[in-house]
Amino acid sequence: GDRSQADVHHQPMVFARMSSPPVETWIAEARDGAAEPLGQLLQLYRNYLTVLATTQFDARLQRRLNPSDLVQEAMLSAHRDFRQFRGGTERELLGWLRQVLINCLHHAIETHVKARKRDVRCEVSLEQLNNRMDQSAMRLGQVLADAGSSPSARSHQRERSVALADQLAKLRPQYRDVIVLRNLQGLSFEEIAARMDRKPGAVRMLWLRAIEKLKQVYEPTE
Repeated sequence: GDRSQADVHHQPMVFARMSSPPVETWIAEARDGAAEPLGQLLQLYRNYLTVLATTQFDARLQRRLNPSDLVQEAMLSAHRDFRQFRGGTERELLGWLRQVLINCLHHAIETHVKARKRDVRCEVSLEQLNNRMDQSAMRLGQVLADAGSSPSARSHQRERSVALADQLAKLRPQYRDVIVLRNLQGLSFEEIAARMDRKPGAVRMLWLRAIEKLKQVYEPTE
């Protein structure tokens, strides 16, 4: 209807930071079966889902699948099954989208990893994926809280994490990678150095520059 017409032109970052975002309006319209608001709504969370998907990829899966391909699959699945979503708030939607992503991830592991190599070490339960994804989502919302900016209220952590994911997507790939590995996956500088084929000291400097850059582009409104 007319009420959403003015909202369509807002940028995703605005949604993430407004105190009473029109996201709930889009959710209501999408649940009523309106295709356009649903498409626009899901696009708001592409970066968020991509960052979370990246945290769940190990070397075996990375050789066979790209996180963005997994997210595309999750977006199509969410679009197809949106009538199963029963919530009305952004936080409820984020929880549901994470679950859709987890289901796609579990299917990908079954298909690409276990099918090729019957190995007990490949066994990953949905519960394990759930726990890891929740932990990554929580850590995402806290990325800059550790770096000296005022911590956002806990109730806004999830919405804040969407805004942070949008800004992470704009960083140089190596900046984004080091923040994901350090802040979201909790790896040591030594572990990251082995993955990135750099010295630990160089990784630490890269991480400090990456955090500084993220702080420049992300200015939360409390």
